[in-house]
Amino acid sequence: MKLKFRLEAEDQRSEARAGVIELGSGQTINTPVFMPVGTHGAMKGVTPRDLLETNSQIMLCNTYHLHIKPGEDVVKKMGGLHSFTGWKKPILTDSGGFQVFSLPEAKITDEGVYFQPDKDHAKIFLDARKSIKIQEDLGADIIMCFDECPPFPSTKKYNERSMRRTIEWAKICKDVHKRSGQNLFGIVQGGVFFDLREECALALSDMDFDGYAIGGLAIGEGLENMKQVIDQTVVHLPKDKPRYVMGIGTPIDLLEAVGRGIDMCDCIIPTKHARGGTLYTFMGKIRIKNGNLKKDKYPLDTKCKCYTCQNFSRAYLHHLYTSDEILGQMLGSIHNLFFYNEFMSQMRDAIQTNSFYGFKKEFIKKYDPSLLKE
Repeated sequence: MKLKFRLEAEDQRSEARAGVIELGSGQTINTPVFMPVGTHGAMKGVTPRDLLETNSQIMLCNTYHLHIKPGEDVVKKMGGLHSFTGWKKPILTDSGGFQVFSLPEAKITDEGVYFQPDKDHAKIFLDARKSIKIQEDLGADIIMCFDECPPFPSTKKYNERSMRRTIEWAKICKDVHKRSGQNLFGIVQGGVFFDLREECALALSDMDFDGYAIGGLAIGEGLENMKQVIDQTVVHLPKDKPRYVMGIGTPIDLLEAVGRGIDMCDCIIPTKHARGGTLYTFMGKIRIKNGNLKKDKYPLDTKCKCYTCQNFSRAYLHHLYTSDEILGQMLGSIHNLFFYNEFMSQMRDAIQTNSFYGFKKEFIKKYDPSLLKE
């Protein structure tokens, strides 16, 4: 069974859209959707039961890290990622490319990449065929083509070379991927060069992938460049396939991406920032370690229905964080994940009622009014 994307609504004042992804495994995902990142097959400080209660629909796991440890052979023997992690809802694995190319000693060739994870490991070679084989063994519902993610900034010549490698590797990924019920997405590269993005998007569209991702963002290019790249890329992608921007973001990033026709996003921000004491609400960010919260009896957000807000005060969370109690990070992560999922759900509702433009303006007004002055 191949992935099907059913478009349910389109906003009339933006490119925002709401839909349903029907996966080859038979499970469904409502879009727009945020995908929390469980790098090693686990959400830091959050159990699968807690993750489910945050209304998360899908989890992202990292191919590179799972290949290094425990190894895809172990995961396969344990019945695949769903059985291994205890997360029964959909899972997406990335190709491992971003992590490999970010290693300082990685040697990139047209065939693939030679790299050494750390001083305790021997050198490893990873290419399109091996990436797909690893992801097939891991058994995720959605897997990604192996691509080259160039750094920012880098020259147009460099981006063109990496973009053409990405296209050639995508052809190999498409050819060697055989696991039924598993859906394969292509990844558009090209940096901030619109003609390269167009060429890559059109080439991948001709290959008829199950969905399409925009890679090479959230690496320092800034919000305005991100918006422009999305605008110049989505117009060249099939309307009847899911669109995914990799690695973003902040609530404002998500708002801008969804308004430009993006259906899927992922980022480590909700849990990473929670561990550092930054918690998100519809009224803005809260730095929970701030001294003025020491005697605050209110929850993080009086309207939030997450486990944390329903049971604990800001004062208690402040105490946990300043006492370096791990429970604080756990409760903060649960809240941030719930907030992100609720935020996406409210955007979906706004799209379906053709009120996304008003929702966006009202959200910014409450979350960060300074952005309205720009």
